[in-house]
Amino acid sequence: MNFNALFSDFGGYTITGLTVGAIYALVALGYTLVYGVLRLINFAHSEVFIAGAFAAIWGWAAFGLDRDSVVSGFGSIMLYLLVGALIAAVASAGTATVIERVAYRPLRKRNAPPLAFLITAIGASIAIAEAFGIYTRRLPVGAPTVVKNDVLFTVFGAEVTVVQLLIIGSALAMMVALDLFINRSRVGRGIRAVAQDQNTAALMGINKDRIILVVFVIGGVMAGVAGMLYDIRIGTLTYSVGFLLGLKAFTAAVLGGIGNLRGALLGGLLLGLVENYASALFGANWKDLAAFVVLVVLLMFRPTGLLGESLGRARA
Repeated sequence: MNFNALFSDFGGYTITGLTVGAIYALVALGYTLVYGVLRLINFAHSEVFIAGAFAAIWGWAAFGLDRDSVVSGFGSIMLYLLVGALIAAVASAGTATVIERVAYRPLRKRNAPPLAFLITAIGASIAIAEAFGIYTRRLPVGAPTVVKNDVLFTVFGAEVTVVQLLIIGSALAMMVALDLFINRSRVGRGIRAVAQDQNTAALMGINKDRIILVVFVIGGVMAGVAGMLYDIRIGTLTYSVGFLLGLKAFTAAVLGGIGNLRGALLGGLLLGLVENYASALFGANWKDLAAFVVLVVLLMFRPTGLLGESLGRARA
């Protein structure tokens, strides 16, 4: 174990881990919302993320930006960020809506067993990923440099770049907004009611199908923005990247407490840190292994995750 590598740039590994973890957290929110309401693991959510990531790149291309373009000027940067986030959110929300309407709702109407939902989710995930693969000819797609990765300031010797601050700040802001929406709004109360008891919620006049659709749309918006942020950070995108990232986002949701919104944020940030610390200690090849080993060890002692509170029991 190379402790010297870790401690020589501990701040840098921490900032990078929080940046990666913030993207995991945004995607994990979709998993935890759907599970909290339906007790369903939506494995097609990784492709909801991919839809938003590709939509942002194609949206920027419609405005004349290609992989070699570099945006300058604060106004232009904010405009393209807003456009990219909006297009990505709409594309991912639309993809999530189609998945819910086409794949899951017919199964709910027929009271299908949980295994049918699981297999349908996996099938939908593969189908969407392959569709993107065919369209892109399985070649990487480059994103324009909307935000230059310049160093903004230094904290305890660690350089914090504009992109890192943008990703972490965006994730925290969206998490706070979602938490307030779920706990303070009328729709949020409906979501918590359906999560706690669908039949009782229906007797109280809550439209269960509408609430479920709202949950998928909200999760899609979060995943879409995460896709746009991924484009900004990585710069290239392939059709298959959603599989591993989606799996890690689901791991983050379980790590924090599946069905718990704040747990998804905590789990995502923690998973990002664990990955980066492990890459410093053992090498980059051990990064993925360390993340899942930590999950297994934690669940051995705390099966409900770090926070463990379900969405249906969230306080108003």
